[in-house]
Amino acid sequence: MSSQLFSPLQIKSITLKNRIAISPMCQYSAHDGFANDWHLVHLGSRASGGAGLIIQEATSVSPEGRISPGDLGLWKDEQIEKIQQINQFIISQNSIPGIQLAHAGRKASAASPWNGGRKVAKIQDGWDPVAPSAVAYHDNEAIPIALDQTGIQKVVSDFKSATKRALQAGFQVMEIHAAHGYLLHQFLSPLSNFRTDEYGGSFENRIRLTLEVVVAVQAEWPENLPLFVRISATDWAEGGWNAAESVQLSKILKEKGVDLIDVSSGGLVSHQQIPLGPNYQVPFAESIKKETGIRTGAVGLITVAAQAEEIVASGKADLVLFARESLRNPNLGLTFAHDLKAEIEWPKQYERAKK
Repeated sequence: MSSQLFSPLQIKSITLKNRIAISPMCQYSAHDGFANDWHLVHLGSRASGGAGLIIQEATSVSPEGRISPGDLGLWKDEQIEKIQQINQFIISQNSIPGIQLAHAGRKASAASPWNGGRKVAKIQDGWDPVAPSAVAYHDNEAIPIALDQTGIQKVVSDFKSATKRALQAGFQVMEIHAAHGYLLHQFLSPLSNFRTDEYGGSFENRIRLTLEVVVAVQAEWPENLPLFVRISATDWAEGGWNAAESVQLSKILKEKGVDLIDVSSGGLVSHQQIPLGPNYQVPFAESIKKETGIRTGAVGLITVAAQAEEIVASGKADLVLFARESLRNPNLGLTFAHDLKAEIEWPKQYERAKK
């Protein structure tokens, strides 16, 4: 029987050669938002390693939207050139280049993980984080600045401008980051959004900014290219954003023309209680797919070929995204094809290892 994991997936004008995608993973290795040879090798090796879709790490739409000073950005035209080179290589490997556009909100201005991950003060090349409300992620952190109407409109405008640059850079899949406790997720959740204006309170108000960003991105992103949104299906915390709201939002996003929901979870509050285990987030992707009819991507502790094959073959998700397992094994696609005895095209330079 042929492998479903290695069956093609067509979304609009783009056909992915298989259902294996590389999740956006921060490398904390950029300078002033500029990509370099680390990103070329990191992303390029996973393309030559057989994945059908390579999604570039959370790429900030503004300097203040970066998680760390080492984040990639697309807030100025000069940042396009190196990314173009990377994308051209990905395409040469018969893979599709995607990008995740993001704004970190209150989780911005942090050091890289290997430098402790703590907040970087303004006097140490940090900056003032912004958020829906003046509430910090950790109690011992500086209070973020609550966005006013002008600030909110700047965020929307920044996503639009970055989308235009992403298209120039040669990306063929766009993902909007509304998960993991970053800015759009902060607006979605009652645990971080205490606003009393049209962006806070009711479900309709809390999703408003995410929908405005979708519209802004669509103004620059061609209709024939896929548009994804990554969400955290639940905050794993009482009173937070939950699975039922995720289904409701996904239904609206489908109506607005979004093609796939990349379903993760958590990241909003430090007191979250996540029951980690293989496939622990897959039921959320399955539920959204079944209840709304939109395509979904499954992520989280999916580590072996048979596990990924079952997720796709049983219709729980359309795409499987890999993060840490792909860090351990850049040739994930080739390895899984070998494990599943799927006949795929290998890079000619690697063919001697195919048998």
